[in-house]
Amino acid sequence: MLHDRVLVRTDIPEGERRSSGGIVIPATAAVGRRLAWAGVVAVGQNVRTVEPGDRVLYDPEDLAEVEVRGVAYVLMRERDLHAVAADRFQGSEDSTGLYL
Repeated sequence: MLHDRVLVRTDIPEGERRSSGGIVIPATAAVGRRLAWAGVVAVGQNVRTVEPGDRVLYDPEDLAEVEVRGVAYVLMRERDLHAVAADRFQGSEDSTGLYL
């Protein structure tokens, strides 16, 4: 990875989803602007806030998707991340483990 780039693997499989109430949402259903969680796989040398293994919140629109050895990844800049969830942020008793 170069510069401020972050390579992530999405948590959500493509296809239909199920709501918290149990309703099946087909893959063709239009969903409004929705952020997604993903796991960080690799980071560039200029990335300061995330490490491989962290979970990040990002906007899946207008990002570069790449396939490596049959596995789909998303490539983005560090500034495109909205939040980071990692165990290393849980240092105090009032911490949520999120870095927003």
